[in-house]
Amino acid sequence: MPALADRPASAAPGDCAGKASVTAAVEENSGDIRSAEATTPQKRKLRSHAEALAAEDSAISSPPSQMKPSPSKWKSPRRCISDSPNSPSPNGIAGKIGDKLTRFGSSPLKKSSEVLFGRSKWNPQDYGQMRAVKEALHVSMAPSSVVCREDEYSRILDFCKSCMEQEKSGSLYVCGCPGTGKTMIVEKVKLSLTDWSKEGGFQKPDVLYMNCTTLTNPTDIFSKILNKVQPQKKIKALAEALKHIQSLYLADVRSSGRNLLLLIIDELDYLITKDRTVLHELFMLTTLPFSRCILIGIANAIDLANRFLPRLESLNCKPTVLTFRAYSKDQILRILQDRLMAFPFTLFQPQALELCARKVAAASGDMRKALGICRNAIEMLEAEVKQATISEHLLSTRDESFTDQSVSISHSVKETNSVQVHHMALALSKAFRSPIVETIQSLPQHQQIFLCSAIKLFYGSKKVATIKELNKSYEDMCKSVKIRPVGISELSCICRVLGDQGLLKVGQSRKIDRVALQVDPADVTFALQGVRFFRSCLS
Repeated sequence: MPALADRPASAAPGDCAGKASVTAAVEENSGDIRSAEATTPQKRKLRSHAEALAAEDSAISSPPSQMKPSPSKWKSPRRCISDSPNSPSPNGIAGKIGDKLTRFGSSPLKKSSEVLFGRSKWNPQDYGQMRAVKEALHVSMAPSSVVCREDEYSRILDFCKSCMEQEKSGSLYVCGCPGTGKTMIVEKVKLSLTDWSKEGGFQKPDVLYMNCTTLTNPTDIFSKILNKVQPQKKIKALAEALKHIQSLYLADVRSSGRNLLLLIIDELDYLITKDRTVLHELFMLTTLPFSRCILIGIANAIDLANRFLPRLESLNCKPTVLTFRAYSKDQILRILQDRLMAFPFTLFQPQALELCARKVAAASGDMRKALGICRNAIEMLEAEVKQATISEHLLSTRDESFTDQSVSISHSVKETNSVQVHHMALALSKAFRSPIVETIQSLPQHQQIFLCSAIKLFYGSKKVATIKELNKSYEDMCKSVKIRPVGISELSCICRVLGDQGLLKVGQSRKIDRVALQVDPADVTFALQGVRFFRSCLS
């Protein structure tokens, strides 16, 4: 039998088949093991030792700016938005949003409010926010644009443009009730006229604004105008100052070489004198030959030109009249909303603003009145929040049992951070309250009873009564409410006190015989309507 070493290297076919089957079995088992490892979550997260070392070496050797993500890094299918066929541009959604924000920037007014307040809520205890709100509602704060006065603004601007284009003089009288925006619109026209003259290539006029309330004497108007045009001239006499102004602006443009003079005179009715000389000479500056004066007069009287300037009408030189009507409810509401639009939070309840607009429009249409009422309502809200904070602090420090009560009170006040209807109603009552009503409400009880008895006695055609008649009416009213009346001597003192306050008209002698009522009975009824007894007596 041959030795084992002497056997041939070639194996038998059966042996080869057995080895192949064993090898296949081993490979199958190893494949199953690899597939099991691949399906196991813990094994899937791991990397081979060689790959981990290579990643560490590359991370250490390369600088951060040159590091690139590994292409074999596994990504979640939820985050691979750009890998889909319908994915957006490489910038992605964030790039599109950034482009839109860059293209559509916020307005400058909104930017300024966001810089001041950020995105915080309205806090009445914040001094900065409260100061900004009060400044926005102040009368001296000019609006950024013309609101509800576009027609009047365009008419004044067209009048000035036509005078500048034709290089001629002219006079315009702007009239209307107080608080209708006359001075504000003329100021806007003055600014617009300066810009228009620069763009159109026209000579800029010499603009001179003057408020007649600053004058101690109406005849000083011409010396004030001359001092502003030529400060070196110190002339106080009316006739001499007027001659100097005429020599400056009533000469031919070729010889004088001066620009047009735009003269804006506010509160023009202060220049009314007995002989009306000052007012007449002022308007005559625009009617003389070669005049280069444009006059805009502002006053409250609607018929000032007809009453005090009849000579101008006879000379066919009557100024153009532009009347500003009182603001309506919708206009007042729109102006208030325009002023509050700059703030990123709600300051007023809509019903409160509408109540203010309705009351002011029904009373006078004065926009300055509406702004003052809104400021008072804001101050009432501020005082209410401060009082709630102080009460919360006192209740919490006094007794721990009141902690829940103090917290509920403070939350109920602090939740209403905007001005409510009751704040606005209180501000309106204070604004439109008559001083006579306040005087009647502050009287002692017996003086109020005596005043009511006088009104009952004077009801009808009776105007004057004796002290005995008043005493009888007063005693009857005291018996109806079971109040002990005062004596006749004390009643005389009550008559004198009411006479000193302007409620009654009494005799000047020591012994008062006759008494007359000097106050409107409606004011007494309105002042005492809160008391049921007086309301039933005066109904």
